[in-house]
Amino acid sequence: MRLPLLVLLLLFAPADSRWTDLPPLPSAVTNNAVASFVHKDRALIYSFMGVGKERNASAITTNAMVYDSYHAEWRVLPPVPGKRGRLGASAVSVDGQVFVLGGYTVDEQGTETVVGDVDIYTPSADEPTQGYWAKGIPIPIPVSDSVAAVVNNRFILLISGWSKTGAIPNIQIYDTLHDHWRPGNVIAGKPVFGHAGAIAHKTIAYCGGAYVDSDKEATRKSLYTATDECWQGRIVATGPFKIDWTQMSSHPGKARFGMAAAAWNKSVVFSGGSEVPYTFDSISHDGHPAAPSAVTYAWDTDKHAWQILPDDPQPTLDARALAADQTGLVIVGGMQAGGKVGKRVAHLSLQK
Repeated sequence: MRLPLLVLLLLFAPADSRWTDLPPLPSAVTNNAVASFVHKDRALIYSFMGVGKERNASAITTNAMVYDSYHAEWRVLPPVPGKRGRLGASAVSVDGQVFVLGGYTVDEQGTETVVGDVDIYTPSADEPTQGYWAKGIPIPIPVSDSVAAVVNNRFILLISGWSKTGAIPNIQIYDTLHDHWRPGNVIAGKPVFGHAGAIAHKTIAYCGGAYVDSDKEATRKSLYTATDECWQGRIVATGPFKIDWTQMSSHPGKARFGMAAAAWNKSVVFSGGSEVPYTFDSISHDGHPAAPSAVTYAWDTDKHAWQILPDDPQPTLDARALAADQTGLVIVGGMQAGGKVGKRVAHLSLQK
């Protein structure tokens, strides 16, 4: 059911919410998997794989980078294992380790292959910007462009996403303690890919993305339709998992594909994306360039209300996820207007 529209919008953002730039990435990238880990006065923000400024198969990279807030600089990490880089992968931090999950490869002929790889990066205890890679158990249903979230600093949830034959409704759960996958319940809404979301205080909120519109009788490329549907799932048990889903009020503005999202306190913040679905070279599925949106907003999981936050002055699409530090959220790379892949790293300050 749809949640009651108690408040559609909180009209004013906190006075100290604003965008500023952090040191840029060592190399331009978009569609990269992003995660962060905050320990006391130090934040580590990770970027894995993605595609560079050429936006073609040869520009898809295995690069790994980390921003260390203690030194206020980016450092290059050992590359993600594998002969090919991936797009549409997800990354999360669990107990100091970083898990990079799924995504898809693109060969020289343009063939896309969704993979179930799970790569685990463990930072060194003495120097967190150094570490090593290990393989995790592959995802049972390989998936890309999914929403990944962590429960109890143990369970990784992959929520919907694109698999080998289309968008799937599945929730796949990785128990990092016992190193195995278990199936969760399916989502309540349409199966989607390119959506964005996070978990705030054991409440999942996700929005947007695209679905396969079976009512359209045209070429396959035009079958993808952006959606403004938003869903909230309250986690009421974890053994086995039980999630109570309710449909949220739609977010402000038009439907969005390729937003970035992260949790902040009891809210889930969304930013960027485009009003139309697009391929990794920023061309929409109808053949036109996708334009990034500057709109940024947050869903309060307690008040069931939307809050408008400051627009991003240099909007991006395809950033995949926001990263958290001690004072706000960060967009890492992404694609700007005209399909420009950038090095920009932008910080949105938020109140605790």
